[in-house]
Amino acid sequence: MKAELLAPAGSVETMKAAFFAGADAVYIGGGRFGARAYADNPDDGDLIGAIRYAHLHGKKLYLTVNTLLKEDELEKDLTRWLVPFYEEGLDAVIVQDPGVLRLMRSNFPDLPVHASTQMAMTGVCSAEKLEALGAARLVLPRELSLREIQKIHSACGLELEAFIHGALCYCYSGQCLFSSIAGGRSGNRGRCAQPCRLPYSVCREDESHPWGKAGYLLSPKDLNTLSLLPELLDAGVYSLKIEGRMKKPEYTAGVVSIYRKYLDRILENPGANPVVSEDDERTLLGLFNRKGFTDGYYRRHNGREMITLEAPDPRPEAEECISRMHDAYCGKIQKENGKGFVRIESGKPAIIEMECRGEKVRVQGDEAQEAQARPLSEEDIRRSLEKTKDAAFDWEKLEIATDGHSFLPVSRLNALRREAFETMENALCGLYKRQYTAGDRPAATVRQPDIPEGLPPVSVCCETREQLEECLHSSWISTIYLDSHIGTPGEAAVLAGRVVQSGKHCGYILPRMVREADRECPEQDLKMLRDSGIRLFLCPNAEALLWAGKVFRDGNPKEAPLLAADHTLYTFSQSACEELKEWGADLLTAPVELNGRELSARGMRDTELIVYGYLPMMITAQCVLKTLRGCSKKPEKLLLKDRKGNLFPVRNYCRECYNLILNSLPLSLADVMPQVLALKPSGLRMVFSAEDREETRQVLDLFREALAHPESGAQLQKFTRGHFKRGVE
Repeated sequence: MKAELLAPAGSVETMKAAFFAGADAVYIGGGRFGARAYADNPDDGDLIGAIRYAHLHGKKLYLTVNTLLKEDELEKDLTRWLVPFYEEGLDAVIVQDPGVLRLMRSNFPDLPVHASTQMAMTGVCSAEKLEALGAARLVLPRELSLREIQKIHSACGLELEAFIHGALCYCYSGQCLFSSIAGGRSGNRGRCAQPCRLPYSVCREDESHPWGKAGYLLSPKDLNTLSLLPELLDAGVYSLKIEGRMKKPEYTAGVVSIYRKYLDRILENPGANPVVSEDDERTLLGLFNRKGFTDGYYRRHNGREMITLEAPDPRPEAEECISRMHDAYCGKIQKENGKGFVRIESGKPAIIEMECRGEKVRVQGDEAQEAQARPLSEEDIRRSLEKTKDAAFDWEKLEIATDGHSFLPVSRLNALRREAFETMENALCGLYKRQYTAGDRPAATVRQPDIPEGLPPVSVCCETREQLEECLHSSWISTIYLDSHIGTPGEAAVLAGRVVQSGKHCGYILPRMVREADRECPEQDLKMLRDSGIRLFLCPNAEALLWAGKVFRDGNPKEAPLLAADHTLYTFSQSACEELKEWGADLLTAPVELNGRELSARGMRDTELIVYGYLPMMITAQCVLKTLRGCSKKPEKLLLKDRKGNLFPVRNYCRECYNLILNSLPLSLADVMPQVLALKPSGLRMVFSAEDREETRQVLDLFREALAHPESGAQLQKFTRGHFKRGVE
């Protein structure tokens, strides 16, 4: 059995402490493109040094390139920035953006790629696709169960990486827009402001008073899986990942040291389940916690016991614990043991032959002279060569041969020792080096849309039958998407018939998060929906897109419906667009975090633009209702209230068991319709979710007017333009 203990490193200092405490590898961000923009990330020169340091000590360093990249960043900056790290021997990159994944395959085909947890690859279909694309590793979503992990492991040959300790996000990673939309700081761009860690109150939509005082309802406890390590390894997890690139070196080293102890016991005695000592549990609590720990989703789908509810308070032993870890692991010099042979003979150059981890080097110094007074003794030579206090090497064994009548100045012996160590360091690090060769990949060009002159077609998404009734009567709407929660698949099939009879195209929105249990529903349901007249399936996540492709296209592709990727399958660049098309997407949705100028640079070919809707802020396996009142096993409409009085609609979807938290204001681009139409999208989309029938009618009237008279500036009373004007950094 093999396993890797993977530690976070927000700085070079933290990396060194993690390695000294027993980490096999670290993941670290550079000056750009990492999901922790506010960590003490090393600059480019320090990052080169960090890669060398890792390789010198037989460790690995993975670089986080796990943000979404805009068109100009991807084409102009990323490759040039990566080349020095690639040539130094960078062990892998961690990526979120499909466009970055595509670029890696093209420009750095032998650089291992790890698919970030932010890609939200939740099942077998996504894992198989990643393997086919050449990815080396999948970083699993935190929400997956041990059973789901085992199924993925059995289905593919990817290395699997799972979180074992540290902070849990309330939302599926990569699917959170809360910080971005509410505060302008995008988690997808490494600048999350963590609004989930603030207090909120809750009530039903038809109630005026909140259920009790405000609490930390969106703030999960930290993960602690010491007792689960054997089960994680048995499920097929190879890399055991600690979260915390924003944490201090003492935290990282302390957590690593404890997990190292128990992991070694398990690896030395497979099948064992070591009992965790109270002292070690206290140490972990002292390093950091939010009202205790949780073992996460591995054994449960969600639960109140996973949420802090109250504000965390510092533990009394924290200061002592941090101090102890600092003394034990921080600022230490890590040593590699080498074997040496030294020969000093009069009239011949002094030599040192050194061996370390299978590598051998030989260095030659000045010629030794016949001693005029006291010759060098073996003890003299050993004393000089064993001055290794500040060096990266120690002598495990040092053999000395001398003729007994030679002399060499101590300064030259010291220089010879330093040269031997430097040569060995270069040899060890040189094993990882590569030479970058620029490929013949053509520069990307923005493709202009090939749609005819005039207004683009308009589609609407309907979650309720009231919304559907209003949309059916609007002749200017060309396509109606039925949300999967509008009814059972059989009921949706009946409604699809009505849409088709009205002369419109009918689409169907698959669940916003597809898990293994959702794929176990009969595939006949999807085929029944297709046969009812649905010709377009909107896929909000990778597993949904790839699963639908397998269902519809493995048989007779000529009869397959079209597949559309929703905005939560991110396409910030043309490269990402091309990648998702290769995954099976016929139609794309413009990212909601790009502004108008950036959308123009990306290009809008085969892309619908959302012009109205309450944007989803979070998609979460947790359930606000269950946390506060227990599971009712039925959908209810709740409101989440923040400290400023903003109200965020919450929907609990019981069939797939996930929550959707919507923005407090609807996105509306009605008053900027000239700029919208200038982009020439292939279609415009309106998304109805929290609206009643009257509100739906008002919105339809507004956009009918805006499309008929784009310069009118008509708009809702309360709305947001989202990022269409401002964008994100």
